[in-house]
Amino acid sequence: MSHPATAPDGKSEEAPLTPLTAHALLQAGHVQAQHKDFDGAEATFKRVLEMEPRNKLAWYNVGVVSARDGRPADALRAYDAALKIDPSFASALFNQAVLLKTSDPDRAITLLERAVANDPKASAAHLQLGDTLSRKGRDGEARDAYRRAVAADPSLHSQVPKKFRDTTRPSPSSDTSADR
Repeated sequence: MSHPATAPDGKSEEAPLTPLTAHALLQAGHVQAQHKDFDGAEATFKRVLEMEPRNKLAWYNVGVVSARDGRPADALRAYDAALKIDPSFASALFNQAVLLKTSDPDRAITLLERAVANDPKASAAHLQLGDTLSRKGRDGEARDAYRRAVAADPSLHSQVPKKFRDTTRPSPSSDTSADR
């Protein structure tokens, strides 16, 4: 059985914090979130950030918990921090865009365009981009985004608004160029 290390003054010392410890804490935070201990998960992710301030996954997960708890400003700050570390971090781009879709649709469009540029098969990002463009009255661009969403994931066809559905029908072949 192992015991905590003891300092010369007789007090126990915490184990040194290492990248392996940070990884273990990230995993622990995910388990806490799965068990709906969101306060505990957030505290765990913030502990990772004390150890590794440039840990994009910890920042991202702080954003997820903040958004889930109805704190969009905190979530946006956390996603911004993750994106400063990795400007092409698709999950942070997507989640930030979803938060901004109503309040700042132009910024949401820019974020979603970055997400799909980094991952052209990001079907959910294409779908959100189509929705946001459609709300801005940019129907031609929205149609293209919906078409790309359905090409990447045909099961999304039912989520495309009716006015765009006929032009985004999945084709039997993987080549969609004939549909254009």
